[in-house]
Amino acid sequence: MRSIDTWLDRFCYKHPRLGIPDLMKYVVIGNIVVYLLDMFSGYACSAMLAFIPAGILRGQIWRLVSFIFVPPTGYGAIGLALFLYMYYMIGNMLEREWGTTKFTLYYGIGVAANIVVGLVLTLIYGPNHPYAVVDITYLNMSLFLAFAALYPDLRFLLFFIIPVKAKWLAWIDLAFFALSILSSLLRFYWVGVIVPIVALLNFLLFFSSSAARIFGRFRHQHSRQTINFKKAAREAKRDKGYLHKCAVCGITDADDPNMEFRYCSKCNGYYCYCMKHINDHIHIQ
Repeated sequence: MRSIDTWLDRFCYKHPRLGIPDLMKYVVIGNIVVYLLDMFSGYACSAMLAFIPAGILRGQIWRLVSFIFVPPTGYGAIGLALFLYMYYMIGNMLEREWGTTKFTLYYGIGVAANIVVGLVLTLIYGPNHPYAVVDITYLNMSLFLAFAALYPDLRFLLFFIIPVKAKWLAWIDLAFFALSILSSLLRFYWVGVIVPIVALLNFLLFFSSSAARIFGRFRHQHSRQTINFKKAAREAKRDKGYLHKCAVCGITDADDPNMEFRYCSKCNGYYCYCMKHINDHIHIQ
C-alpha cells in the first residue's frame, strides 16, 4: 500500500504546472512591503490584511489570502530581516528539492488548513472573538522541520559562531511547538493548541513514509563525497562525458541539455533521476 506522500509525489508529477514558481519570494516580499507600510500607518496595513473573521463576514474576502503577508510581531527590524531571509532560503531549497508543484502544495495545504481552523473557530466562538484569529507563524516553522528532514546534517552558525546541525535545531523547533501547545492548553487558548498541531500534521502528511526515521533516526545520505562534490562532478564530466544520468531511463545531460535532473532524498545513496522519473520510481533502500 502506497503512503500518502507517494500519492502526493505522483499527483505533482502528473500536474507539473500547478505550482507557483518562487512562491516564497513573493511571500517574503509581501511581508517586507506590509512591514514598511505599517511603519507609516501605525499597523493599519496589517489590520486590513489579517485573518479577522468579523471583516471576512463583512465581505472582506481578501483576508482569506492576504493574512500570509502579515509579518510576525516582536522581532524588530533586524530580527524580522533575519527571520524572512532564513525562510526565503529554506523555501527556495525546498522548492529545488521537491519541485515547484510539491512545495506550492505543501504551503497551500498549510494555508488552507489555517483558513479552515479559523472558520471553524468562528462558528464556535463568534466572529469577534480573538480565538478565531489565525496566522501562518507555525506553518513557516514547519518549513524548517521539512528542511531538516531533508538536510539533517547541514550546519547553521548559531549566533554566527557556533556550528549546529539542522536536525538539532529541528528538535528545538519541535520543543517550541510542544511548549506552545502546553502553555495554550493551560490557558484554554484553543487556537494556540490547534494551529501548531495542524502545522505538524501538514508536515507529517508530506513525510508519512519516513516520519519514524527523521531527525537523526535514519542514516541520511551523507558521505565524504559530499565534501568534494564539485571536484567529483568535474571529474565525472571529464571522464564520462556527462554529469547527470537518470537511474531509470538512462538519459544524460549530454543527451538532452535542457533536461533537469534531481537526486532523490528517499533513496539510499546518490541516485539521479530526470524530471520524468523523479516522482515516478521505486525508492532504492
